Amino acid sequence: MSTLPPCPACNSEYTYEDGTNLVCPECAHEWSAIDNEAAGDDAKVIKDSVGNVLHDGDTITVIKDLKVKGSSLVVKVGTKVKGIRLVDGDHDIDCKIDGIGAMKLKSEFVRKV
Repeated sequence: MSTLPPCPACNSEYTYEDGTNLVCPECAHEWSAIDNEAAGDDAKVIKDSVGNVLHDGDTITVIKDLKVKGSSLVVKVGTKVKGIRLVDGDHDIDCKIDGIGAMKLKSEFVRKV
């Protein structure tokens, strides 16, 4: 039995082959099986809002006011964050923000300094 990759849109493990495409029955997302094989073991490249490639230890700036879920705190525009760590998942940046603490951020809301 061959193992098919999970859906890149919803991470469902119930994907199936349909010709040269892979299909997710849960969200109906379709993608090419050939592109998936070509990607292989390449490391995931995480880019900021303007397309700069991010690396562990970089310094970033927040480009949008971000509400902290479950509290009344807000991460303001222009907040500088030092020493980020890249992780897998929806929120791909792990960091500590002064006055708030440990947070996970999405790369689309930050810019590399």
